[in-house]
Amino acid sequence: MEKFTKLTGIAAPLPMMNVDTDMIIPKQFLKTIARTGLGKNLFDEMRYDDNGNEISDFVLNKPAYRNAQILVSGDNFGCGSSREHAPWALLDFGIRVVIAPSFADIFYNNCFKNGILPIVLPQEQVDMLMDDAARGSNATVTVDLEEQTISGPDGGTISFDVDPFRKHCLLNGLDDIGLTLEKAAAIDAFEAKAAAERPWV
Repeated sequence: MEKFTKLTGIAAPLPMMNVDTDMIIPKQFLKTIARTGLGKNLFDEMRYDDNGNEISDFVLNKPAYRNAQILVSGDNFGCGSSREHAPWALLDFGIRVVIAPSFADIFYNNCFKNGILPIVLPQEQVDMLMDDAARGSNATVTVDLEEQTISGPDGGTISFDVDPFRKHCLLNGLDDIGLTLEKAAAIDAFEAKAAAERPWV
């Protein structure tokens, strides 16, 4: 998993509540178990019409936001089914940070396990960042995980909370497998001892 330390990028405004996982990546794209290739179908039903043409007024189709790495959205982001394809699609598009007043629990947890930083902020602070994001490519936002701050284009800074363990995992690029491999020496020692004591197993 790619480490997350500090990111400066374009923030895209998506002022919608209850953005569910089927909106993020519709069910017809869940056939793959690959984590790549889903970005083109992120928000598919909002990005494209029935003929596969881009809908020009959807935020990620606008020239200013095609390379957005931060998404600012409304309450209860990631609700619905527990599909891990939702953070995969966001990440494959290039989104590394999602900011909202609240998240669905499973989606929130899946973000951390896939290298995305979900940030919970009070509504008034989300509204401020939404205003910043509305400026398009003329305004960039910096998210510093180490300092736990978000800096807007006008120099204002917002602090955010994050669980220390999850912060450690993101800073060091550790998913569940990575965390296990940190204990590889202890696991190998245990297996060697167990094999010597119980060679018949």
